Amino acid sequence: MRIDEDIKLDFKDVLIRPKRSTLNSRSEVDLIREYKFFRCGLTWQGIPIIAANMDHTGTFAVAKALAKHKLLTAIYKFADAKDWQALDKETLKHCFVTSGTRKEDFERLTTILKTTNTSLICLDIANGYSQHFVDFLKRTREAFPNKIIMAGNVVTGEMTEELVIAGADIVKVGIGPGSVCVTRTKTGVGYPQLSAIIECADAAHGLKGHVCADGGCVVPGDIAKAFAAGADFVMLGGMFAGHDECAGDIEEKNDRKFKRFYGMSSAEAMQKYYGEISDYRASEGRSVDIPYRGAIENTVFDILGGLRSACAYVGACSLKELSKRTTFIRVTQQLNEVYSHHEVK
Repeated sequence: MRIDEDIKLDFKDVLIRPKRSTLNSRSEVDLIREYKFFRCGLTWQGIPIIAANMDHTGTFAVAKALAKHKLLTAIYKFADAKDWQALDKETLKHCFVTSGTRKEDFERLTTILKTTNTSLICLDIANGYSQHFVDFLKRTREAFPNKIIMAGNVVTGEMTEELVIAGADIVKVGIGPGSVCVTRTKTGVGYPQLSAIIECADAAHGLKGHVCADGGCVVPGDIAKAFAAGADFVMLGGMFAGHDECAGDIEEKNDRKFKRFYGMSSAEAMQKYYGEISDYRASEGRSVDIPYRGAIENTVFDILGGLRSACAYVGACSLKELSKRTTFIRVTQQLNEVYSHHEVK
């Protein structure tokens, strides 16, 4: 046993210090990024925000809505392979095919990639530290050398380096920060998300790799902090939940509308897709009722507006410049919440 006494930070622990700017308006900020991936040699261009590969947010309807704004969607891994063939080319360019590490997962992945033109793969497992996962990543890279592979999740620099070396173009960062994740409660394992992003981004960039911050963003300002900390992509679950394009029916309770949202390691998800909770594991996700939020496009505009404003506050003409222009300051309080409970929504 050892104790790392360095202070690790989360989004709530910092603010971005403003700096002198030559921008006349936030409308001048360019949020488009272009990445060249060292492993596969491919280039991708767009706004590097991804809807999470959960069955509620990783839907084809969400993908079509986000693709219009050049955002990405990681389609949930149980999506029918036939539905992939109905996607238009523009949407397809913005969709990750998600896979677990079981034999049937690899077979499903292979089938989808053979019948579609997508170049994006998301290998998703709760514990990216297992040798089994590293071996599966190597196998996938060998089978699909010309695809962009995102793999995770991890939270430390050394494992980020191992995944990049094993074949990942993008390493997914985050253990426990998600809104419907209870891994930290059930296991005591995790890492404050801001520090995880900083450390993993430093490790990946040194090997010409990239990182995706997965989880922990509650408001647009958190997304800005994630990019400012060095994230190349940011994945959102809870912030994209509850919309028309998300899976699930709109229900009504106490005169309020809501949609069901749950973690993919929750008891609800395991019962739905596997028929039971295995006796060797515990549920590591919660199920919640999310207030119905209408069209997802409205949330997209809110997020992108916040990002542009963050860039303008530090004088960054583009999203690419944000991390170079950022100085984080430690804080004990971010918000004045005296009237937060009085807000009319």
